[in-house]
Amino acid sequence: MRHARYEILPEEGGFYGAIPPLPGVWANANTLEDCRAELLSALEDWLLFSLSRQDPLPVLDGIDLTVREVA
Repeated sequence: MRHARYEILPEEGGFYGAIPPLPGVWANANTLEDCRAELLSALEDWLLFSLSRQDPLPVLDGIDLTVREVA
């Protein structure tokens, strides 16, 4: 979550948040706290979906969650 970036949406009101290294992980909500909670939920869903499909995952902060076969 420390890679998260937030923006205030001036026309619509509320906040937009995304985690740039993870494509498709974004959220928007009326308050910053709600946006952060939604973004965390989007991140969890993205990780579970990617892991279930064994999609390659980016290494962030030295953490590699890529599923590999054990010989």
